Amino acid sequence: MKMLSNIFKLPLLTLCPLLMNAQQNVKLITLDPGHFHAALVQKTMYPQVDPNVYVYAEKGNDLQLHLDRIKGYNTRADQPTKWNEVVYEGKDFFQKMISERKGNVVVLAGNNKLKTSYILNAVQNGFHVFADKPMVINKEGFDQLKKAFDISQQKNLQLYDIMTERYEITTVLQRALSMETAVFGVLEKGSPDNPSVTKESVHHFYKYVSGSVLTRPAWFFDVAQEGEGIVDVTTHLVDLIQWECFPEKIIDYKKNVKILNAKSWNTSITPDDFKLVTKEKEIPSYLKGNIDKDGNLQVLCNGAFNYTINGVHAKVSVIWNYKAPDGTGDIHYSLMRGTKSSLIIRQGKEEGYKPTLYIESAASKETETALIAAINKINKTYPGVSIKKNAKGWEVIIPDVFKESHETHFARVTEKYLQYLQNNNMPSWEIPNMIAKYYTTTAARELANKTK
Repeated sequence: MKMLSNIFKLPLLTLCPLLMNAQQNVKLITLDPGHFHAALVQKTMYPQVDPNVYVYAEKGNDLQLHLDRIKGYNTRADQPTKWNEVVYEGKDFFQKMISERKGNVVVLAGNNKLKTSYILNAVQNGFHVFADKPMVINKEGFDQLKKAFDISQQKNLQLYDIMTERYEITTVLQRALSMETAVFGVLEKGSPDNPSVTKESVHHFYKYVSGSVLTRPAWFFDVAQEGEGIVDVTTHLVDLIQWECFPEKIIDYKKNVKILNAKSWNTSITPDDFKLVTKEKEIPSYLKGNIDKDGNLQVLCNGAFNYTINGVHAKVSVIWNYKAPDGTGDIHYSLMRGTKSSLIIRQGKEEGYKPTLYIESAASKETETALIAAINKINKTYPGVSIKKNAKGWEVIIPDVFKESHETHFARVTEKYLQYLQNNNMPSWEIPNMIAKYYTTTAARELANKTK
C-alpha cells in the first residue's frame, strides 16, 4: 500500500467541477483498461459524450486488447461507432491523467487490486467516476471506498458502479411482480436453511464477447488482483437483492445487514486451458504458489454466503467453470418467495439456457385475476408480455424485442449514469446502498477466510 500512496501523491485541485447540463459534452477518460467491460461502455455512441476518449495506461496486452475492441466497434458493418481513442502510454499514466485533465469522467474496468485507490484519488482530484464492479475486493478497500463516497458528495461528483443486471428483462419483471401484493403477497422472512431469497450465478472463463473468444489477462486468475469470487460476481447478486426486495429503500449496513455463514472454494485450471484463454506461453510467476501437485492452477473463484437483510434471509452463490457446454453460456437462478406466490428465474436445459420467469402459486381464481391485472399494468411499459399456465403456476412470456444482450445492458446503465451527470439527480438511496453492498461482499469474504 505504501507504493500506491506514492503513486497518488499529487496536488488536489481546489476548483469544484462544473455540473453537467444538456449542452455540455461529457468527456470520457479510460483509465488502465484491463477488463473487456471498459470497451463495452463504448459499444454504443451517446449524443452527450464527446467522441474523443482519452486513454491512460502502461503499454501492454491489456491496453492493446482494449483498443482492438474499440476498433472493432468502429469498423463493424452494422451501426459502427465513431470513437477516437487518444492514448497516453507510460508508467506515469495516472499522474499524466491528473495533470492533463482532458476529460471529466473516469471509466474504470481493470485490475481490481488498484481500482479502489484509483477511485479515491480520482474523486480527490475532482473527477466523476463510472466504475465496473467490484469497486472493492477486501475490507481495506471498503474503508477507502467509504472515504471516496464522502469526498464525492462534498465535491458534488457522481461516483457510480456499473450494475448491468438491473436491466435484464426477467429480473425487471420479477421485481415488478414482487411489488404486486395481490399476486406476490409480501416477502417471507425465511430461515438459514430455507432462505426466502436466493441468487445463484454460474460463469465461465472461456466465453465469447462481441462474437469472438474472450482473451483473459493472466492476472484475472490471481485473486489478489481480480478478487476472490465471493467479492466479484456476487456484487451483482447482492445489488439485485437490495434493488428487488427493498426498492428505493435506504439500506444501513450497520443496522440492516448480518452475515451468517460464508465459504469459498477453488476451480482447477489445467496449464493448457490457461494458455488457451490467456494466450500466455506459461503461467506467470505470481501464480506459481497456486499450482497444485498435479500442475493445475487453483483459482479461489467460487463462493457462497447466507445473510439477513432487514431480517429477510438471503443466499448468494457464484460458481466459475472453465467452459460452458456447447450452446450454453453464463446462467442465472433467482428465487423470491412471497406469502402468496414464488417468483423464480430459471435458465437451465428446459429453458434452452435462456432466462425464463415463472410464477409458482396455488391455483385459485383470485390469484389468476390479480395476475392478469398485474400483467395488463406491465403491458403499459412492456407491450406484449403475457402468461402461460403450467403445472406449478404460470410462465411469463416475453417478446424478443425486450430480450437484450448483456453487452447491450452496458449502454442502458451508461445512459442512466449520464442522466445523473446532467441532472444531478442520483436517488438518495443509491450511495448508501452501494456502501451496504460492498460491506456485504467484503464481510462475507472475511468470514469465509476465517472459517476455512
